[in-house]
Amino acid sequence: MRIVVGIKWVPGTQSVRIDPKTGTLIREGVPSIVNPHDLPAAELALRLRDKYGGEVIAISMAPPPAAKGLEYLVGMGVDRAILITDRAYAGADTLATSYVLANAIKKIDKEIGKVDLVVFGQETTDSSTAHIAAQTASWLEWPYIYYVRNAWLTEDGKLRVERILEEAIEEWEVDLPAIINVAMKSLKPRPVTLINKIRFKANPSIMMTWTNNDLKLDPRCTGLKGSPTFVAKTVDVPEVPRKKQVYVPKNGEDAAKWILKSLLSDEKASKALIKALKEGGDAA
Repeated sequence: MRIVVGIKWVPGTQSVRIDPKTGTLIREGVPSIVNPHDLPAAELALRLRDKYGGEVIAISMAPPPAAKGLEYLVGMGVDRAILITDRAYAGADTLATSYVLANAIKKIDKEIGKVDLVVFGQETTDSSTAHIAAQTASWLEWPYIYYVRNAWLTEDGKLRVERILEEAIEEWEVDLPAIINVAMKSLKPRPVTLINKIRFKANPSIMMTWTNNDLKLDPRCTGLKGSPTFVAKTVDVPEVPRKKQVYVPKNGEDAAKWILKSLLSDEKASKALIKALKEGGDAA
């Protein structure tokens, strides 16, 4: 079973800055991390490989520093990684990004081996659009299921998944190849291991880099040129000073009284509390 897992190299959540001219993220000089919501997706892909055999390939369309993120995935246990990077892809919205990813998956399917499943995280911390998985599936014309928290193969080779919704847990069955996105926080990602880090250091070819010379895509369909979405306006969010208060209660009752007194001393918090208590009383 060959599984492709997509990850994104995102700015630290406290370091997101927007270029006022282009409306795109400023990445230079910003510390970045693997999108936390992609890690459960990687975990599910690894569990499926461990159970059914095959390999997991991590891919990411990102600037060169994202190689560190892919190295982290190799440390978790993925078999190989592909960094898709080119100036022609810079500033892409979800449509242009999914177009590049879909073509990269086609290239893997053709040159490395048949792709059975593609797994994405639910969304990213820098934009939270949750569009990439669905749009990639649309480009490939593959079935797509979202909010998955578990998956397994049936005896006749189909993929059966369990997905979690706000008020229901459902099971769906689809033919392969397919694309799924994994619900955030649904699985605990395995840690990076020393043996996997040694494996990568001993065999750097585990990670490949593809540019547009490899994918040969029309530049008018990638990056800013291929992105119909644009940021019309950005506004600075004012900083709200936090009241740092520390109280050591004598017991639980004392703690409750102090919290209540503190809330009532704040006009906005007081109104919200009274409203909540009133609505709770009406519901009862």
